Amino acid sequence: MYRSHSCGELNASHINTEVTLAGWVQKSRDKGFMIWVDLRDRYGITQLIFDEERTPKEMMEKAKSLGREFVIQVTGTVIERESKNQNMATGVIEVLVSKLEILNKAKLPPFTIENETDGGEDIRMKYRYLDIRRNPVKDSLIFRHKVAMEVRKYLSDQAFIEVETPYLIKSTPEGARDFVVPSRMNEGQFYALPQSPQTFKQLLMVGGMDKYFQIVKCFRDEDLRADRQPEFTQIDCEMAFVEQEDILTIFEGLTRHLLKEIHNLEVAKFPRMLFDDAMRLYGNDKPDIRFGMEFGELNAVTQHKDFGVFNSAELVVGIAVPGGNAYTRKEIDKLIDWVKRPQVGALGMIYCRVNEDGTFKSSVDKFYDQEDLAKWAATTGAKAGDLICVLSGETNKVRAQMSALRMELAERLGLRDPKVFAPLWVIDFPLLELDEETGNYHAMHHPFTSPKPGQMELLETDPGAVKANAYDLVLNGNEIGGGSIRIHDKQIQATMLKHLGFSEEEAKAQFGFLMDAFEYGAPPHGGLAFGLDRLVAILGGQETIRDFIAFPKNNSGRDVMIDAPAALDNEQLKELNIQLAVQK
Repeated sequence: MYRSHSCGELNASHINTEVTLAGWVQKSRDKGFMIWVDLRDRYGITQLIFDEERTPKEMMEKAKSLGREFVIQVTGTVIERESKNQNMATGVIEVLVSKLEILNKAKLPPFTIENETDGGEDIRMKYRYLDIRRNPVKDSLIFRHKVAMEVRKYLSDQAFIEVETPYLIKSTPEGARDFVVPSRMNEGQFYALPQSPQTFKQLLMVGGMDKYFQIVKCFRDEDLRADRQPEFTQIDCEMAFVEQEDILTIFEGLTRHLLKEIHNLEVAKFPRMLFDDAMRLYGNDKPDIRFGMEFGELNAVTQHKDFGVFNSAELVVGIAVPGGNAYTRKEIDKLIDWVKRPQVGALGMIYCRVNEDGTFKSSVDKFYDQEDLAKWAATTGAKAGDLICVLSGETNKVRAQMSALRMELAERLGLRDPKVFAPLWVIDFPLLELDEETGNYHAMHHPFTSPKPGQMELLETDPGAVKANAYDLVLNGNEIGGGSIRIHDKQIQATMLKHLGFSEEEAKAQFGFLMDAFEYGAPPHGGLAFGLDRLVAILGGQETIRDFIAFPKNNSGRDVMIDAPAALDNEQLKELNIQLAVQK
């Protein structure tokens, strides 16, 4: 037995007990006649003591040789500490060591294994197995486990069955690029890694499984950001004989359950917002509703004067920044520079101060009088002491720019409290999106999403107006889940694929197996998938998912620890019948 107790559980009740501990040396302090060693494992830290009066000379020498991260086993007696540490769970005791064994020596780590480390992100990712020893990363992985267990508990209690679906599947167009896997036994043919188990979970509904879920790895070969990874984990769910309301109710329940079990919080309401309203009021389809600063559309109150910038704009939109009138001119100029950055792309920003006495002072006073500016304030909801920020231009672009500005201001004003949780359903998405470059429509969610009841006929006459029977669950400005009611009729699915540009032959080749299944009694069905990585990060008070994944990739999609992806040798390529083009 390597240990009788963990390093985090000993307390005053164990005094005079002989114990055996094992773990890593956190640090040691050598006073010559006395040595203290902090021994760490996953559960905590226990202080060990060696002294000349009670410890054999040979063991004292051995203790002096201990370095950081040595793996050791000790046996000793729990005694009361003279100098107690109330900040440690084990701070009232220490272990007087009677036996010490070095299980494995360790090189000096490239960074300190402390909560606040001296290691940068690149070096910590290269030595991720060391980084996991640090409490922030270790605790994040334990937190992820707790969330996953609560998900399984809730869904199992709701009669969902966990079913595994294949990882080696057929490439299908789902909006992002597939990772492909060559088949040695089927020359010139390839599997794809799934972007989601979408078609398989629909087939499970045809198979009568009724309520399915899976915590499953998915893969997308796409550009990365802090909140994306090439491989990610979904809580994938599907239900048969349901309408949208049934699904929203079940997954509101899951979100309530997680907030209650993880944070002991009760959420009073899950508001619902139309996609069109989300775009009009917040400029994006995943608005953070923990704070205000809703958009006010100002066309009607700005385009009646000789200010050409506004008159030529498709949309003029403003927000009221609470307390923003306190900003100096220099601070406002910095804000204007911020919106001009390439990442935001605005050409400039007009502003208007709302003074405490009810008067206004704007950067375009030459064109607008006090009565005009009062209408700006009324439209944006600005009050005395606020600052109105105004952007103008093409509707979609200016909404995205104003959305970015709103979030940046909220960050600066401390309005995005990670301990406050504000869930929101966004519903009635467009079924199709127009690709401005090609002029073709593509599915906003995926090709299996059903139109809202009664809107199928619009596909022929006005495809851009068709609303999807789809819904996203947003938490604190992040989409944590999304889904839809699916098409379950072969003819409707064929019609949908035709409008997405598939020929009859292409539709059969890509999705014939699914449409064939629909001919054998497919029930009405729908579902939702949560992004587990993002959900865990937000519940953990963060928005970057990397620390909640044991072995994440970097922003280039590389695992710098194992140096992947990597080239294959010629023999492997030959076996797979792959020839790489050589550039001369």
